[in-house]
Amino acid sequence: MCGIVGYAGERPALEIVMDGLRRLEYRGYDSAGVAVLDEGLLWTEKRAGKLVHLEKALAEGFSDGPTGIGHTRWATHGGPTDRNAHPHVAGRVAVIHNGIIENFARLRASLSVTLVSETDTEVAAHLLSGALAAVRQEGVTGPQALAEAMRRVSRQLEGAFTLLAVDADTPGAVVGARRNSPLVVGRGQGENFLASDVSAFIEHTRDAIELGQDQVVLITPGAIEITDFDGTAVQGTDYRIDWDLSAAEKGGHDYFMLKEIAEQPQAVADTLRSRLREDGGVDLDLGDLDLRDVEKVVIVACGTAYHSAMVAKYAIEQWARIPCEAELASEFRYRDPILDRSTLVIAISQSGETMDTLMALRHARAQGARVLAICNTNGSTIARESDAVVYTHGGPEIAVASTKAFLTQLAACYLVALQLAPAADPAAARRLLAVPSQLAGLLETMDPVRKLARDLASAPQVLFIGRHVGFPVALEGALKLKELAYMHAEGFAAGELKHGPIALIDDATPVICVLPSPGGVLHDKVVSNIQEVRARGARTIVIAEDGDDSARPYADDLITVPPTEPLLAPLLTTVPLQILACEIAAARGHDVDQPRNLAKSVTVE
Repeated sequence: MCGIVGYAGERPALEIVMDGLRRLEYRGYDSAGVAVLDEGLLWTEKRAGKLVHLEKALAEGFSDGPTGIGHTRWATHGGPTDRNAHPHVAGRVAVIHNGIIENFARLRASLSVTLVSETDTEVAAHLLSGALAAVRQEGVTGPQALAEAMRRVSRQLEGAFTLLAVDADTPGAVVGARRNSPLVVGRGQGENFLASDVSAFIEHTRDAIELGQDQVVLITPGAIEITDFDGTAVQGTDYRIDWDLSAAEKGGHDYFMLKEIAEQPQAVADTLRSRLREDGGVDLDLGDLDLRDVEKVVIVACGTAYHSAMVAKYAIEQWARIPCEAELASEFRYRDPILDRSTLVIAISQSGETMDTLMALRHARAQGARVLAICNTNGSTIARESDAVVYTHGGPEIAVASTKAFLTQLAACYLVALQLAPAADPAAARRLLAVPSQLAGLLETMDPVRKLARDLASAPQVLFIGRHVGFPVALEGALKLKELAYMHAEGFAAGELKHGPIALIDDATPVICVLPSPGGVLHDKVVSNIQEVRARGARTIVIAEDGDDSARPYADDLITVPPTEPLLAPLLTTVPLQILACEIAAARGHDVDQPRNLAKSVTVE
């Protein structure tokens, strides 16, 4: 959700912080603000709306001091107003915050000051200001006083939070704290950085440090000090960011989403590389996680990741012959699921910070289940708290609507399914290894889909149908259209049409039909479903394999994809739906990369 940036060095902080915030715009936000220290003065500015509003305010005059913090806020407590935007100031302290402080009402009642905002963050600012005064009275001075004050405040807070703070009387220092919310350190030369995502400082350094749970970090131009909330020194985990600045830029595309769609052949290839052999052998490097006696698999995920979980269920049950359930992470722990040591829980999250998925993971571990994470972000909370992790190696995904994250999650799920299988499957392996080149070829044929998108831009609704692995593809296509074009769009299991949804169809209703590979009983059933909706006036848009002409007489528009293993089809059939949603949204005049009300990483429940 919120974007967070902190800088301590010798260069003007404002420029670095604002550049970082621009790179974090993809996370979703509705206000923004900065605080900069300069020779004992605390400069702050904040504005509701996009960064351009903040930039206009800053152009009227602002400090170029060498220490600062910046924030893009996605509103939780209090609406998106100037007053509720971060940073919040108490005394000579400025605080920014990502997450939700669950006990803020009780803490607010304990304060003897009048708050000017509706936020939980302002409570933390006043607590920090008071704690800092108390620490100094005890004789602690300099940056260590600020760090100790942050530790004391953090111990009082409940919920999920990342806090960053600066103090006008502590020049050259930024302090941060994290619990259940992302925060990463960037190590520079004579300067150091804090951010909710490495893309904020990738222009300046590729050396990063993972922070653990319940830790406080103090950065100055020449030092990085990490402790737990009780003050015990801890060693962060150093790592090297394996992508460069160009990966976080549009590269000539109109939108990040289009760039990321174009990157999918390489992203899928990177997910498979060195892990899958043509003889069907799989090497996932799962450490001590033993999969030999797994009796049941449960996959937990949210949103697009949940659709990849639905596909994985088919693959695991067909290839590994192990019972598998796909669960919405937000619902999982509330139904008291039956788990034990023989259960493998797979948690899928692009960011590795999705709060609903993290809480489902923790519930599973508490019940004794083994947990495997599939995520894209090195050192994320979900990755650290799992028994093993399969990184997708998809690189940064900036657009809010997931594209390459979905395909790389699918690829990782197929690898896990093959790993669980009792015997190698060379045919499936060869088909999977061929997908990146098929994707590259498919992307070169999408001009008719772009034209179709312009034709559909004025439609009041679009319906999607599919069977087997085509059903989650239909759900994903509908989700993309809702996210980006703000249209009514629904995905249905095609066999359920006659049980209610067919009532939605009237003249010219676009119905996108995901047709399975020819030769199976499901193929013929979906052809029948296409005829059913067409008979009721629908405009039928059919996605079928090259060479399959069975639906051509019933298709108003036919989109073809390369033939592959039926289970692997979602890696190909999803791509036209991504492009369709992107182009419809653009035709309707919407912000493709930053759709309204949405955040890239949902770090609160």
